[in-house]
Amino acid sequence: MALKSSNKVETNRYELVVEIDGETFMKAVDAVYKREVKKINIPGFRKGKAPRRLIEKEYGEGVFYEDAIKNLYPAAIVAAADEAGLNMIRDQIDLDIQEAGKDGLVFKAVVTVEPEVEIKDYKGIEYAPVSLEVTDEDVEEEIKKVQKRNSRLVSVEDQAAENEDIAVIDFKGILDGEAFEGGTAENYSLTLGSGAFIPGFEDQVVGHKAGEEFTIDVTFPEDYQAEELKGKAVQFEIKLHEVKKHELPEVDDEFVKDVSEFDTVDEYKADLKTKLEESRKEEAENSKESQIAEKLTDLLEAEIPEAMFDNQLDSIVDEFAMNLRSQGLDLNTYMQYTGLTEERLRDTYRDRAEAQVKLRLALRKIAELEDMKATDEDIEAKYNELAETYKVDAARVKSVFGPKDVAGDIEAERAMKFVKENAVEKAAE
Repeated sequence: MALKSSNKVETNRYELVVEIDGETFMKAVDAVYKREVKKINIPGFRKGKAPRRLIEKEYGEGVFYEDAIKNLYPAAIVAAADEAGLNMIRDQIDLDIQEAGKDGLVFKAVVTVEPEVEIKDYKGIEYAPVSLEVTDEDVEEEIKKVQKRNSRLVSVEDQAAENEDIAVIDFKGILDGEAFEGGTAENYSLTLGSGAFIPGFEDQVVGHKAGEEFTIDVTFPEDYQAEELKGKAVQFEIKLHEVKKHELPEVDDEFVKDVSEFDTVDEYKADLKTKLEESRKEEAENSKESQIAEKLTDLLEAEIPEAMFDNQLDSIVDEFAMNLRSQGLDLNTYMQYTGLTEERLRDTYRDRAEAQVKLRLALRKIAELEDMKATDEDIEAKYNELAETYKVDAARVKSVFGPKDVAGDIEAERAMKFVKENAVEKAAE
């Protein structure tokens, strides 16, 4: 492969003129012939045994050229883009064959590349710190959560239902004087305050006692899935059979022994405080990085090809589908269950995809400006780290992650670390 020329034709689009020598092209043509001859009948020859020259005489000299070109041009374009110093991205390629024959193949390809990027003022970015203080009240709140998980449900007759109680109800929905489909159930256990039912429903059950019958008025949301109920004002006839409240265990040494490896309440509280402090540190670090990432995307100056956003969106959806498969569910089935379309699913993740692309471009530019280029040794070390993480050999990792991608990850990590170290804590107002 030889790159004959590289010229910018529009923003983020370059025209490459590429030449492949005759010997290489003819080998590719011969490979296609050997694959396709099994399907070709030529009088006087058994199927699959006809000489190439006779097939070319019968169907034309270029009968195998198209497939040979398809086999050759993708790798040739990648090599040509690398030689031209272009960071080509996955997008539509406009291909124009100039010459094809015994003397070789010459073609023009218009490809999309990563944008030219500018970023300034990335040192000294301000961020609002998250408080690391853990109070006694915070510890008590954690203990209440543990009490709740270890509580037992007790039926009460003379106490009004409150949020977090379980109400066992019959309900019948009425629209224009008639019960509507899907709006009726008996002995349904509803956790009040959970948001499981449409807005306003659970709030109007709160305050009632077991044995009461009453009617509530609610309005279905405009985006409700059932077309006939969207935005409709309806009534529900309710019969409250039972109210179940959580009876919390007493926090004493016996409780602590049951829920932890500690023997006393004081030991347990001290451990909870330590864990909360570690959690706060992690939250603070995540908050700092999130704020910095948002600032960096705002500072970025670039005309980004739409294809970069689409490619990142593809990766996010693929990862989502992979996570579903790990749970025994495929993406199509999930969309049927949820009523989602592929377009709506992609729209859900579009903002995230755009933010990720912008952040990566910003970090890679900072790495370039601060001379943080990953060396071959860095890349090899990263491959070994990934191999250890995924419990596979390094050769397998290398077959999945290209060296350019790995280098980009290393440089982005270094750039983010640099920006965080140079960030400035915002003064309290």
